[in-house]
Amino acid sequence: MVKKQIIKSDYDRARVVEESIISEAQANGFSDVDVFAIRLALEEALVNAIRHGNRLDPHKKVTVEWCVRNKELEITIEDEGKGFLPNAVPDPTQDENLERPGGRGLMLMKAYMDCVEYNKQGNIVRMCKKLHCCGK
Repeated sequence: MVKKQIIKSDYDRARVVEESIISEAQANGFSDVDVFAIRLALEEALVNAIRHGNRLDPHKKVTVEWCVRNKELEITIEDEGKGFLPNAVPDPTQDENLERPGGRGLMLMKAYMDCVEYNKQGNIVRMCKKLHCCGK
């Protein structure tokens, strides 16, 4: 069953949604390692939606949908911003970008989730994490 919450662009409200999703992952047998990965990626995605997408505008909303099916957690986050081009974000591991603050959140999301996809506009991210056997 898909669950959905629409929140104001507010970090405290985002944390409440985050805890609901983490509880769902734990209840469905995701390991502590996977829950850590989900939490990290989810927090980055929510902060990006609020800060970069909606530009901290309290009148704009963030829509979060999630479900666990076929041993996979899927999370979709949509903001009301103009979007961005994920491929245009500089690689934070390149020497010339090591001291620049941008791009690390996207890198972490890709590293910790099994899939990270954006819509064409760049204001919707879909992430998934598979339930791995034996906590791997």
